[in-house]
Amino acid sequence: QVQLVESGGGAVQAGDSLRLSCVASGRAFNSYVMAWFRQAPGKEREFVAGISRSGDSTTTKDSVKGRFTISRDNTKNTVYLQMNSLKPEDTAVYYCAADRRYSYIRQFAYESWGQGTQVTVSS
Repeated sequence: QVQLVESGGGAVQAGDSLRLSCVASGRAFNSYVMAWFRQAPGKEREFVAGISRSGDSTTTKDSVKGRFTISRDNTKNTVYLQMNSLKPEDTAVYYCAADRRYSYIRQFAYESWGQGTQVTVSS
């Protein structure tokens, strides 16, 4: 399995932007479908966005469409989550996930997970 390390979280004001990064160890990064999930206090972990192996297809949660964008750079073994116009309800721990068992983007049951990075948005 691939090892994942997230970075880029922090404490910001509503309306600000952040870009999260997730670097994967090992080879064959382009064989993994990648995704971002988040978990707010007292809530279940939820899918935020996913991207196909080549990066030509993405899926984004409805509540963040138009504000969040997932992308990847297979030459750098990195997946990104650009978050604009942040809202207090975006406050959560954000997790990067990877899976190579399926060629399409799923919204659950990924093989590998990062340790998470905290995003806190104040009003």
